[in-house]
Amino acid sequence: MSKTLLAAAIAVVFGTASLGAKADVNTVVGGKMFFDLTDISQKNNDVKTGNDGTGFDVKRFYLTVDHKFDDVWSANLTTDFNYVGNDGETNLFVKKAYLQGKFDPLFIVRAGSADLPWIPYAENVYGYRFVENTLIDRLKFGTSADWGVHVLGGNGSFNYQAAVVNGAGYKNPSRSKSMDFEGRAGVQFGDFLATVGGYSGKLGKDTETTPALHTANRADALLAYKASAFTVGGEWFQARNWNNVVTAATDKADGWSLFGNVNLNPDWAVFARYDKAKPSKDLNPSLEDKYWNVGLGYNVRKGVRLAFVYKNDKLESDTTKLDTKEFGIWGEVAF
Repeated sequence: MSKTLLAAAIAVVFGTASLGAKADVNTVVGGKMFFDLTDISQKNNDVKTGNDGTGFDVKRFYLTVDHKFDDVWSANLTTDFNYVGNDGETNLFVKKAYLQGKFDPLFIVRAGSADLPWIPYAENVYGYRFVENTLIDRLKFGTSADWGVHVLGGNGSFNYQAAVVNGAGYKNPSRSKSMDFEGRAGVQFGDFLATVGGYSGKLGKDTETTPALHTANRADALLAYKASAFTVGGEWFQARNWNNVVTAATDKADGWSLFGNVNLNPDWAVFARYDKAKPSKDLNPSLEDKYWNVGLGYNVRKGVRLAFVYKNDKLESDTTKLDTKEFGIWGEVAF
């Protein structure tokens, strides 16, 4: 099915076009794909694992439909196709599905599954999501979207977002006894930006059959200088009981990430990143994660990016050592 025909079909669903009519100009279809062709060398306590080898992966493929009813009301549907060649996993699910009311640039309301305040914002500042998830997402101390009510806005120098959500993430719209809160507020002066945020809730795990014993909390901060010539920034987080909501034990975690890129010209850029985290400071205090990457990016054309990257990730404790090295080509296609 062509892009025009698909848009026309969706316009019919939204009630903006009749059968056989052309797509409504207020309905836009788009997509984004993350892919890679890489070689992975992974050892667990110096023994090669099943993830070792060379292959091609389509990590994500988002198909997005945006429809604008009028100057205030709009709707979004984003599906996510996920395929991992190493284990044959294939999933197709809804990532975002929301109704939006834009009453003012400083007061936008979304109801449904929508971007959460922190991870998508950090991804936009970082700029290389197709190469690697940002710190909190990579370590699984947060998710990028969830079901609930979202309020956001900005005026150029100030931005904010707050969400009351189910807590289990966009893949799981189930209910529990309570809802969670995530928020973010930031300022921007020219190319310099500073942002803080936080999360508090039971992660959708407080049910009648399995009551929550603890509340998961996370504090976030991000500082960056993002200009046309280069970007440099840092992200920090601290979490408590993120993986211990329903267990008697308590735990803490923290970590930080430094990242930057230099744009050599409109088409080429060099970039690098370093993460360091303590994922379990109380229950496994010797456990430490160290990750870094370095790469060369190339803009093939509008909507198509490639990156030649080397990654190194070490997860070590007193008893275990998981060492992962990956080298190859990562790409992003957006339309």
